[in-house]
Amino acid sequence: MGMIAKFLDPKNDFLFKRLFGTEKNKDILIYFINNILHLEGRSAVQDVTYLKTIQDKEVAYKKQSIVDVLCKDQDGVQFVIEMQVSKTPGFEERAQYYAAKAYTSQMYVGGKYKDLKEVIFIAISNYIMFPKKEDWKSSHVTLDIKTQEQDLKAFSFTFIELPKFDKTIDALETVEEKWIYFFKNAHETTEEDFNKFIGTDSLLKKAFDETTRFSMTEEEWNTYEESLRIEMDNKAVEEQKLMDAEEKGMEKGMEKGMEKGMEKGLKKGKAEGENRKSREFALKMLKRNRPVEEIIEDTGLSEQEITALKGE
Repeated sequence: MGMIAKFLDPKNDFLFKRLFGTEKNKDILIYFINNILHLEGRSAVQDVTYLKTIQDKEVAYKKQSIVDVLCKDQDGVQFVIEMQVSKTPGFEERAQYYAAKAYTSQMYVGGKYKDLKEVIFIAISNYIMFPKKEDWKSSHVTLDIKTQEQDLKAFSFTFIELPKFDKTIDALETVEEKWIYFFKNAHETTEEDFNKFIGTDSLLKKAFDETTRFSMTEEEWNTYEESLRIEMDNKAVEEQKLMDAEEKGMEKGMEKGMEKGMEKGLKKGKAEGENRKSREFALKMLKRNRPVEEIIEDTGLSEQEITALKGE
């Protein structure tokens, strides 16, 4: 295998869209959806139609769209599939916004409310979204709090957090787990592990094969390399922002610290200066044989301090 890994990283924006968002890999997408959502028999997805992904100017300069893959199955149920590589503030809110957008877009085709079909949002994140949750997969639906019944079926959200998945290749039990392993570790998988991992699963084999340099045309390879460059640029920008923020925080902290220190020093100096003046005044009064009570009243010094001065 040499120094170059055979498989590329399927988390890459271009590769992910190529893997799940192209007609020739439709069978991979169907297999993935059915495995992740545990859909079998009549409820399983048989076919998908790709829809135009939702554009968003705010994130367009970073990615073509926030929604990597948007499709609907044979019953009109829409699926939004999204790969989220780096932590994005408000991603959960945006996920709901895009799901709602996909839901309402059905109305423009002259449909009635009762014809609106469910929208299923699947997001794979390469960072921890829910620190309090132990599991690497969480499914969110609208439930009646009291009866736990799901009467409102417009939306469901499935979030997969890759950092929480730590199974080794020998410990994988289900095809679903194999998918998660694939997203997390494909680019570090050796030929030997690949053969062990695949077994007789032709669709997982196809997914792996689609992440090789050999499966791409020259144009696709150039696009992939460009997307890697953009990814690295964005990462560098984010890291720079973080460093700037930390630097600013440190500067602010130092300024605050110096300010506080100077303030403390001034107060201490002032107090010491005042105390010295009081002691000088007390000494003069002692020399004039003034009563101790009077000296205490006039200088604010304690009896012990005055007694100490007497001995000087």
